[in-house]
Amino acid sequence: MGIMDSAEGLLGGAGDQVDGAVDAAADAVKDKAPDQVDGAIDQGADMAKDAITDQLS
Repeated sequence: MGIMDSAEGLLGGAGDQVDGAVDAAADAVKDKAPDQVDGAIDQGADMAKDAITDQLS
């Protein structure tokens, strides 16, 4: 069993929780960063969620 199998087992029905955690982290960063970078932060959060989903599929 590889590390990705372990991650999939741990995160296997928690896709919504993972998305929520990434969104919460992005919101926390946006609170501290200048408003003009909010779009880039959202884009990075979406990329992170896509990468996690791809690895677990």
